[in-house]
Amino acid sequence: QVQVVESGGGLVQPGGSLRLSCAASRYIFSIYSMGWYRQAPGKQRELVATIVISGSSTNYADSVKGRFTISRDGAKNTVYLQMNSLKPEDTAVYYCNAVVVRGTSAVWGQGTQVTVSS
Repeated sequence: QVQVVESGGGLVQPGGSLRLSCAASRYIFSIYSMGWYRQAPGKQRELVATIVISGSSTNYADSVKGRFTISRDGAKNTVYLQMNSLKPEDTAVYYCNAVVVRGTSAVWGQGTQVTVSS
């Protein structure tokens, strides 16, 4: 199986940037896809961005297109989420997941808090 661990969250002012990291416990090219989701207080968890590891196909929520970028680094077995032009409505716990085999259940990390506030 695989484990994933998120890092990089914190407090940032509106308009600022953060980069989240998701480290996998195995070679990421043995994983089908990885993704970032978020959950704000009182709301359901929602998709932010996903990446198919082999081929680098990506998918983004409309609310983050043009501001967030998901990428992967095979040498570090890590997937990143670069977040620019952050807004207060981006405040949430951000979760990373990994789908080892397409169509199977995802493995989730513990989450990292992102707070956008002045």
